[in-house]
Amino acid sequence: MPIEKICIVDDEVIMRNFLAEALKRKGFEIQTAESGEKALSLLQQQTFDLVITDMKMGTVSGMDVIKYLKENNPNTLTIVITAFGTIENAVEAMKNGAFHYLIKPFALESLIAIIEKANQHLALLEENRYLRQQVAANPGNKPIIAVSSTMQKVLQEVQQIAKSNANVFISGETGTGKEVIAHLIHYSSLCANHPFIKVNCAAIPDNLIESEFFGHEKGAFTGAATKRIGRFELANGGSLLLDEVTEIPLLLQPKLLRVIQEQEFERVGGTKSVKVNVRLISTTNRDVRAAIAEKFLREDLYYRLNVVPIHLPPLRERKEDIIPLAEHFIIKACQENHLSKKKLSAEASKKLLDYNWPGNVRELANVIERAIVMDNNAQISGEALRLEENAISCKTLPELEKQLIVATMQLQPNTTKAAQTLGISIKMLRDKLQEYQLSE
Repeated sequence: MPIEKICIVDDEVIMRNFLAEALKRKGFEIQTAESGEKALSLLQQQTFDLVITDMKMGTVSGMDVIKYLKENNPNTLTIVITAFGTIENAVEAMKNGAFHYLIKPFALESLIAIIEKANQHLALLEENRYLRQQVAANPGNKPIIAVSSTMQKVLQEVQQIAKSNANVFISGETGTGKEVIAHLIHYSSLCANHPFIKVNCAAIPDNLIESEFFGHEKGAFTGAATKRIGRFELANGGSLLLDEVTEIPLLLQPKLLRVIQEQEFERVGGTKSVKVNVRLISTTNRDVRAAIAEKFLREDLYYRLNVVPIHLPPLRERKEDIIPLAEHFIIKACQENHLSKKKLSAEASKKLLDYNWPGNVRELANVIERAIVMDNNAQISGEALRLEENAISCKTLPELEKQLIVATMQLQPNTTKAAQTLGISIKMLRDKLQEYQLSE
């Protein structure tokens, strides 16, 4: 869906005519409006692919034009041009749906480059329409909020991956949405109508994980009163998510490697081979090379799992997604808590954009829900976000780690559940408890 039809809105006749002539020479169909009022009238009659609008214009401003488009034609992209640029205006314009923001004076080449980016943006949206429809059709999936070019690229990769049965390895910091992408890969694939089975490798005790993976026969070990089907067998014909794959015990990894190579295994205590056809999707928040060097993960197994790699960038590296994600979480939290819809103030939006988000998307969701529940106002203020409570202090990393473990163990004395809460393996938690001389 390339950009073909553009509306230029500016009360400065020289700028308006210059842009119109320059863009006509580039092959675009151009219409102009000398005021915000004329623009709104034009937008009610016609549909444009792109609107380039000045910000400060009489009684109807460029912001009014942006808001109108967001409510009435969200598929039309907007580029704001103004000589009165401020950070607050930029934040508000982006929050209300502007694609880009240019300060006068600017080079024509800069505007052309932004239009090309807008073209690419629309093309990616079109390419991913099928994927979004698949996700929407499955109520068990979470929506994908992706405005930034980096996340749009990830979605484009997912579309390509969906056409194959290759194993996928998703890496990224905690809270970046690895499991959401894993869901998207499965439900966009040819095996979408087959099982999608998840196993949290960090949450299963070492002595039980083989049985969880491959099942067991009756009497295979003490407590095995009946035969049990494992996760691989349950996922036959579909996908198996190995969440935090680097936490699989090293002794079990050779068997897992053989299963991947031969697509068959024996249940614990059994002798009959069980054949399966399973696509593996693995995730980790570890540095994979460090995990291999430290003997957490076999290198040969890694290469079998890492046929198609996907890396999810941290939220601080894709700030364009912060406001759209926040608005999504606002709607979700308001619905879940039976509250009227709330909006972000310009101050709150700027605060969200300035924050470093060590906990990524998961932290953003928690911050928004807390603000929704604790603030009774219709507009969320910057103070209500309480990001200072989430900010990393000047303590050293070991001090912060020890403090986090102590606080978690106080809330959840059970070691297994505490490890789950912390997102690490039980073995790692016990090693840390010993290192910091803490008792279970």
